[in-house]
Amino acid sequence: MFKLFLLVAIQSVFLSGAQVMLKLASARILPFSWSWPFFRSVILNGWLALSGVAGITAFVLWTYILKRYPFGIAYPLSCMGYVFGLIAAMLVFHETINWNQWAGIVLIMAGCALIAK
Repeated sequence: MFKLFLLVAIQSVFLSGAQVMLKLASARILPFSWSWPFFRSVILNGWLALSGVAGITAFVLWTYILKRYPFGIAYPLSCMGYVFGLIAAMLVFHETINWNQWAGIVLIMAGCALIAK
């Protein structure tokens, strides 16, 4: 079960990373218009490209996980993405995390530990 837990953690990091990079990319995209500057801001956006790579990597890992492990165990473990997302909000975007959010993270991790046993 440790291998499954590790694989899902890695997949969750890639998935959360893709979302973080998508948020960073969206800040650099110009407001929508049918103009070359808008499309250039999308096409030349490095964060958007990296987000796609991370998302595809997460998808490939998730496909591997679903092929090898029971869905009833693997899918609940995928909630680890919420943990990594909250940590990224704090570290990358300097958001304040309140005690309710930390309590939720503790409960999610406790649930993951129970499922992985």
